[in-house]
Amino acid sequence: MAENKGAYYITTPIYYVNDKPHLGHTYTTVSCDVLARFKRLDGYDVMFLTGTDEHGLKVKQAAEKKGVTPQEHTDFFSKNFRDLAEVMNISNDDFIRTTEERHKLAAQGLWNKLVEKGHIYKDSYSGWYAVRDEAYYGEDELTVTADGKRIAPSGAECEWMEEESYFFKLSEWTEPLLKFYEDHPDFIMPQSRRNEVLSFVKGGLRDLSISRTTFDWGVKVPNAEGHVMYVWIDALTNYITALGYPDENADMFKKFWPADVHMVGKDIIRFHAVYWPAFLMAANIAPPKRVFAHGWWTIEGEKMSKSLGNVISPYDLIEKYGVDASRYFMLREVPFGNDGDFSDEQAVTRINAELANGLGNLAQRTLSMIFKNCDAVIPATSAFTDVDNALLKMIREELITHIRRELDVQKFHEALRYFKMAVDAANAYIDEQAPWKLKKEDPARMEVVLYTLAECIRCLGIVIQPFIPETSSKLLDQLKIDADARGFDALSTALVGGFTIDKPEGIFPRIERKDETEGQAA
Repeated sequence: MAENKGAYYITTPIYYVNDKPHLGHTYTTVSCDVLARFKRLDGYDVMFLTGTDEHGLKVKQAAEKKGVTPQEHTDFFSKNFRDLAEVMNISNDDFIRTTEERHKLAAQGLWNKLVEKGHIYKDSYSGWYAVRDEAYYGEDELTVTADGKRIAPSGAECEWMEEESYFFKLSEWTEPLLKFYEDHPDFIMPQSRRNEVLSFVKGGLRDLSISRTTFDWGVKVPNAEGHVMYVWIDALTNYITALGYPDENADMFKKFWPADVHMVGKDIIRFHAVYWPAFLMAANIAPPKRVFAHGWWTIEGEKMSKSLGNVISPYDLIEKYGVDASRYFMLREVPFGNDGDFSDEQAVTRINAELANGLGNLAQRTLSMIFKNCDAVIPATSAFTDVDNALLKMIREELITHIRRELDVQKFHEALRYFKMAVDAANAYIDEQAPWKLKKEDPARMEVVLYTLAECIRCLGIVIQPFIPETSSKLLDQLKIDADARGFDALSTALVGGFTIDKPEGIFPRIERKDETEGQAA
């Protein structure tokens, strides 16, 4: 096993339990899973958290509409997200629900700390409130429609609300937050989101209403009858709940906090990059190291919407392309952080070109030739040429360095671009060396070429595990690689030939296009 490089903590946002998971949820969760798997293979002790956000007025209203209790409503929808994690082969270490007792204790613990330090006071509040966003907006942030409705920047309709409320002294954190952003330039990524947050904070922060009295579905405010916590102070606390907070001496808390990466969608960057670090600093708790806000998927140019009927279920992806191909496509197609457009044609093209014709074809050709021409025995050789050594160096040594660098800044698409380049180089090598010709002309050279390719496939199989874990496992199984020899430290040791493989099986079937299938039927 690799030398332990320390702790690494990554989180998804906790998903709101108002509907079934869609492509956007899947995208976020898979990106976190890739990072978690990569860091484990790279020698880190990883904590990977996901879960569901289950309080707030939206949940209460949705439950009432269905004629069920809020808890019954959340139990049903939370299970959908657990099921998604299992189906998409997500390796989370914990799944948190904000209705759990451990979370209520953590949220109340943070509240008490903020009260103790003088950061919370009681007053009354009135303003424009968007139920969908669980957020108040200033008049200057709203768009007024022709019929007089107030619309938030998110598109949610706002209504005027007045109530007694507890407030967090957010206005006192304008300068400390700006100083924090300056001292930690990589705290908010990508740069476009950082600029957005800086602009918002430089505009001056107002004190934040952090309790509600108009409904009761939430974490009870300590020593304040009739008040429940504003959903965001409740929800954000989940990240420390899972580490044993409010016990700041808990082993998990001391080991994993501050989080290395909070992965979120761009629509909730303000809550994570402004409110959350302010709450934490006010409680004398270190802020997370990074908040990365990725973009949204559109569907053939239009934003996903239930009213348009274009919401893509992860189960649709799996049925069409399989789990691993879906994971690969989502992180390969679009620069992470940008918005991306999904179409079936793009998905099929990418999967066929890079997985079926790329990695899959490389593995099938190589292992089939070894099975047929070398009596199914991986050749044992050391007579490498400069051409062989150049390819081996690229794939055995340089590839992991490139991928490690790109994933450390969440550039999944760039990491996979380097992987594709390595696969392309190996496929070009097999075409140039033509081992099928060497069988007659130079059998010894054929063995060197086939060994070189087998070693390249081993390294490619190890490196790509975080992205396509099930398929890479099948590939490494065909090379008889032991389970304890699949970490990234194994890249520094060469494949020892002389062992027998079984008849190879294809790892990535080519996906037939709909138009091709229809043409054949005609």
